[in-house]
Amino acid sequence: MTPNERDDHIGRNRAAWNVSAAEYAAPGRRNWASEPSWGIWSIPESDVHLLSDVGGLDTIELGCGSGYVSAWLARRGARPVGIDLAENQLATARALQDEHDLHFPLIQCSAEAVPLADASFDLAISEYGAAIWCDPYRWIPEAARLLRRGGRLIFLGNGALLMLTVPDTDAEGPAGTALRRDYFGMHRFEWPDEDSVEFHLNHGDWIRLLRDSGFDVEDLIELRPSLDATTRYPFVSLEWARRWPSEEVWVARRQSAASAGPPKGLPVPRRRLPDHA
Repeated sequence: MTPNERDDHIGRNRAAWNVSAAEYAAPGRRNWASEPSWGIWSIPESDVHLLSDVGGLDTIELGCGSGYVSAWLARRGARPVGIDLAENQLATARALQDEHDLHFPLIQCSAEAVPLADASFDLAISEYGAAIWCDPYRWIPEAARLLRRGGRLIFLGNGALLMLTVPDTDAEGPAGTALRRDYFGMHRFEWPDEDSVEFHLNHGDWIRLLRDSGFDVEDLIELRPSLDATTRYPFVSLEWARRWPSEEVWVARRQSAASAGPPKGLPVPRRRLPDHA
């Protein structure tokens, strides 16, 4: 890829999310007022335990959207900062801050280049956001730079198996049992009916990238919805998600020793932010 081709996802995703921001304002309002739950199936925090022991921590949400994850963190005693590429998403977040009288810094930028000092945070978190909309070979090393030694990185996105089985368009129906794409070489995903660009890696590439960026992998949580869970997203059915992981959470910790250095290079080379509706 040329530098321009490599970076075109930034402008495309900013434009796409500025358009989509209005669609996510009402779900964001609900999430600000609700107990924490995760992903497109609204799996309760009590089942996942992603926000345990965050009191007193400096946290950064990478791709915060309407800011509800940072609001959950603030109510648990953390000192959050939210960043997002799309100004319309941040406008929603600021309006919800005013509605709830709960304010924390919001910065417009890409998670691939954050204008904050090294070692500023104890926790970096992304529910979708940077986890699928930023190039992991750029945002993962940036998250490592932002975290203090021993700090945690938590990010939630689509499951690798889902990305191999989901159709190209929603009109084709939800994910099925046939493999449609190669597992090896997963990286950049573009869809015929969407203007945005997504990024997904296979598990081996995630592990190598995290370790090369100075992280120790602590957990991979493959989320399974409850029998009565619902989602408004048409690309996966409950039956499918009960059999195979449609979403996964990576938990990693910034190494206390010196980092192993930058990632060794790009490999050869869908879906949407949950709103808990």
